[in-house]
Amino acid sequence: MPAAIEETMTQDVNTMSDRDGKYLTFTLAGEEYGISILKVKEIIGMMPITTVPQTPPYVKGVINLRGKVIPVVDLRRKFGMDPMEYTERTCIIVVEIAGSVKTIPMGIVVDSVSEVLNIKSADIEETPSFGNRLDTDYILGMAKVGGGVKILLDIDRVMSADEMASLVQ
Repeated sequence: MPAAIEETMTQDVNTMSDRDGKYLTFTLAGEEYGISILKVKEIIGMMPITTVPQTPPYVKGVINLRGKVIPVVDLRRKFGMDPMEYTERTCIIVVEIAGSVKTIPMGIVVDSVSEVLNIKSADIEETPSFGNRLDTDYILGMAKVGGGVKILLDIDRVMSADEMASLVQ
Protein backbone atom coordinates (compact mmCIF):
# COMPACT_ATOMS: atom_id res chain seq x y z
CA MET A 1 0.00 0.00 0.00
CA PRO A 2 1.43 3.44 -0.92
CA ALA A 3 2.59 5.46 2.09
CA ALA A 4 0.29 8.42 1.27
CA ILE A 5 -2.84 6.21 1.32
CA GLU A 6 -1.74 4.47 4.51
CA GLU A 7 -1.09 7.84 6.18
CA THR A 8 -4.54 9.13 5.14
CA MET A 9 -6.22 5.99 6.49
CA THR A 10 -4.32 6.35 9.78
CA GLN A 11 -5.39 10.00 10.04
CA ASP A 12 -9.05 9.02 9.40
CA VAL A 13 -8.91 6.35 12.10
CA ASN A 14 -7.27 8.80 14.52
CA THR A 15 -9.90 11.44 13.76
CA MET A 16 -12.71 8.94 14.34
CA SER A 17 -11.25 7.67 17.62
CA ASP A 18 -10.74 11.28 18.75
CA ARG A 19 -14.50 11.73 18.58
CA ASP A 20 -15.59 8.93 20.89
CA GLY A 21 -16.19 9.76 24.53
CA LYS A 22 -18.73 11.41 26.79
CA TYR A 23 -21.05 14.06 25.37
CA LEU A 24 -23.46 16.38 27.13
CA THR A 25 -26.65 16.27 25.07
CA PHE A 26 -29.16 19.09 24.85
CA THR A 27 -32.13 20.16 22.74
CA LEU A 28 -32.64 23.09 20.40
CA ALA A 29 -35.92 23.42 18.52
CA GLY A 30 -36.76 19.76 19.14
CA GLU A 31 -33.43 18.44 17.80
CA GLU A 32 -30.79 16.72 19.91
CA TYR A 33 -27.20 18.00 19.96
CA GLY A 34 -24.09 16.99 21.87
CA ILE A 35 -20.83 18.61 22.90
CA SER A 36 -17.79 16.94 24.42
CA ILE A 37 -18.09 16.84 28.20
CA LEU A 38 -14.44 17.93 28.33
CA LYS A 39 -15.48 21.36 26.99
CA VAL A 40 -18.25 21.83 29.59
CA LYS A 41 -17.36 23.71 32.75
CA GLU A 42 -20.83 23.89 34.29
CA ILE A 43 -24.55 24.13 33.64
CA ILE A 44 -26.48 26.99 35.21
CA GLY A 45 -30.08 28.09 35.16
CA MET A 46 -31.08 31.24 33.34
CA MET A 47 -29.95 34.39 35.08
CA PRO A 48 -30.05 38.09 34.24
CA ILE A 49 -28.08 38.77 31.05
CA THR A 50 -26.73 42.28 30.46
CA THR A 51 -27.14 43.21 26.80
CA VAL A 52 -24.17 44.73 25.01
CA PRO A 53 -24.89 47.35 22.31
CA GLN A 54 -23.88 46.73 18.70
CA THR A 55 -23.41 42.97 19.03
CA PRO A 56 -24.83 40.44 16.56
CA PRO A 57 -28.40 39.24 17.29
CA TYR A 58 -27.17 35.83 18.51
CA VAL A 59 -25.07 37.45 21.27
CA LYS A 60 -27.44 37.76 24.24
CA GLY A 61 -24.92 39.77 26.26
CA VAL A 62 -22.80 39.00 29.30
CA ILE A 63 -23.34 37.47 32.72
CA ASN A 64 -21.47 37.88 35.97
CA LEU A 65 -20.54 34.37 37.05
CA ARG A 66 -18.84 34.48 40.45
CA GLY A 67 -17.02 37.70 39.58
CA LYS A 68 -16.12 36.78 35.99
CA VAL A 69 -17.83 38.48 33.07
CA ILE A 70 -18.71 35.83 30.48
CA PRO A 71 -20.23 36.40 27.01
CA VAL A 72 -23.46 34.51 26.33
CA VAL A 73 -24.58 33.30 22.89
CA ASP A 74 -28.09 32.07 22.12
CA LEU A 75 -27.40 28.91 20.07
CA ARG A 76 -30.89 29.03 18.48
CA ARG A 77 -30.14 32.48 17.03
CA LYS A 78 -26.58 31.50 16.05
CA PHE A 79 -27.97 28.60 14.02
CA GLY A 80 -30.68 30.75 12.41
CA MET A 81 -33.56 29.15 14.31
CA ASP A 82 -36.63 31.03 15.49
CA PRO A 83 -36.19 32.52 18.96
CA MET A 84 -38.42 31.23 21.74
CA GLU A 85 -39.49 32.37 25.15
CA TYR A 86 -37.23 30.99 27.86
CA THR A 87 -38.79 28.37 30.13
CA GLU A 88 -37.80 26.79 33.43
CA ARG A 89 -35.85 24.19 31.39
CA THR A 90 -33.86 26.79 29.42
CA CYS A 91 -30.30 26.94 30.73
CA ILE A 92 -26.82 28.20 30.04
CA ILE A 93 -24.01 25.74 29.42
CA VAL A 94 -20.67 27.33 30.30
CA VAL A 95 -18.03 26.00 27.92
CA GLU A 96 -14.39 26.74 27.28
CA ILE A 97 -13.60 27.71 23.70
CA ALA A 98 -10.05 27.33 22.37
CA GLY A 99 -8.92 30.84 21.48
CA SER A 100 -5.76 31.73 19.58
CA VAL A 101 -3.86 32.45 22.80
CA LYS A 102 -5.93 30.98 25.65
CA THR A 103 -9.23 29.28 26.38
CA ILE A 104 -12.20 31.59 26.66
CA PRO A 105 -15.20 30.85 28.88
CA MET A 106 -18.51 31.38 27.11
CA GLY A 107 -22.12 30.65 27.92
CA ILE A 108 -24.43 29.05 25.37
CA VAL A 109 -28.20 29.21 25.85
CA VAL A 110 -30.00 25.94 25.04
CA ASP A 111 -33.66 24.88 25.31
CA SER A 112 -32.88 22.10 27.79
CA VAL A 113 -30.10 19.75 28.85
CA SER A 114 -30.81 16.05 28.33
CA GLU A 115 -28.10 13.69 29.59
CA VAL A 116 -24.47 12.67 29.36
CA LEU A 117 -23.92 9.85 26.85
CA ASN A 118 -20.86 7.72 26.22
CA ILE A 119 -20.68 7.56 22.42
CA LYS A 120 -18.32 5.17 20.66
CA SER A 121 -16.60 6.18 17.42
CA ALA A 122 -18.31 3.25 15.65
CA ASP A 123 -21.65 5.00 16.30
CA ILE A 124 -20.48 8.31 14.80
CA GLU A 125 -20.87 8.92 11.09
CA GLU A 126 -19.39 11.70 9.00
CA THR A 127 -21.49 14.79 8.42
CA PRO A 128 -23.44 14.38 5.17
CA SER A 129 -22.61 16.82 2.39
CA PHE A 130 -25.17 19.58 1.99
CA GLY A 131 -23.43 21.28 -0.93
CA ASN A 132 -20.73 23.92 -1.13
CA ARG A 133 -22.75 26.84 0.19
CA LEU A 134 -23.44 25.32 3.60
CA ASP A 135 -20.64 25.48 6.19
CA THR A 136 -20.80 22.40 8.41
CA ASP A 137 -17.22 22.52 9.75
CA TYR A 138 -18.62 23.01 13.25
CA ILE A 139 -20.29 19.56 13.15
CA LEU A 140 -18.05 16.73 14.42
CA GLY A 141 -20.39 14.06 13.17
CA MET A 142 -23.76 12.39 13.51
CA ALA A 143 -24.14 10.00 16.45
CA LYS A 144 -26.57 7.10 16.05
CA VAL A 145 -28.15 6.69 19.48
CA GLY A 146 -31.22 4.60 20.29
CA GLY A 147 -32.78 4.74 16.82
CA GLY A 148 -32.25 8.50 16.53
CA VAL A 149 -29.48 10.86 15.51
CA LYS A 150 -27.71 13.42 17.67
CA ILE A 151 -25.68 16.16 16.01
CA LEU A 152 -22.25 16.37 17.66
CA LEU A 153 -20.85 19.91 17.69
CA ASP A 154 -17.24 21.04 17.71
CA ILE A 155 -17.90 23.95 20.04
CA ASP A 156 -14.51 25.50 19.16
CA ARG A 157 -15.73 25.91 15.57
CA VAL A 158 -19.29 27.07 16.26
CA MET A 159 -17.86 30.55 16.69
CA SER A 160 -15.39 31.70 14.03
CA ALA A 161 -12.04 33.22 15.02
CA ASP A 162 -13.33 36.70 14.01
CA GLU A 163 -16.49 36.25 16.07
CA MET A 164 -14.48 35.13 19.10
CA ALA A 165 -12.10 38.07 18.78
CA SER A 166 -15.01 40.53 18.70
CA LEU A 167 -16.67 38.84 21.70
CA VAL A 168 -13.48 38.97 23.77
CA GLN A 169 -13.12 42.70 23.07
